[in-house]
Amino acid sequence: MSLNISNCPRCGKIFARGMKDICPACVKDIDLEYEICVKYLRENKGATIHDVSNETKVSIKQITKFIKEGRISLYNMPNLSYPCEICGMVIREGGMCDDCRKRLAKDVNSINEQDRARKEEELRRKQAQTYRTIDKK
Repeated sequence: MSLNISNCPRCGKIFARGMKDICPACVKDIDLEYEICVKYLRENKGATIHDVSNETKVSIKQITKFIKEGRISLYNMPNLSYPCEICGMVIREGGMCDDCRKRLAKDVNSINEQDRARKEEELRRKQAQTYRTIDKK
């Protein structure tokens, strides 16, 4: 039986990897950050993500992760939103804003169309190939 050893991506310390991808000390730190954020949000329901980050000293990235994990709900938080992963525009659900999602869908459709056209052209070329034979006497 081998022991799965890894470096914690958050602090760099070596730890025995188990259910979590980070070391136990960082798990405790993240749980503490979560509690601080939740306490602040209970007292300040109109806060933005920047307000929460500035007042709690928890990074916007970590607060966004809490939201995406479902640990922090946006239900009663009208001003709480997080940045789009592509352009940074503030959103309240998913990973991308509508504009980036539409642009991605358009790009995917364009690539699919180009691929389909390329395959049709290859098929036409194969069908157009002819072989000439000469009968020798």
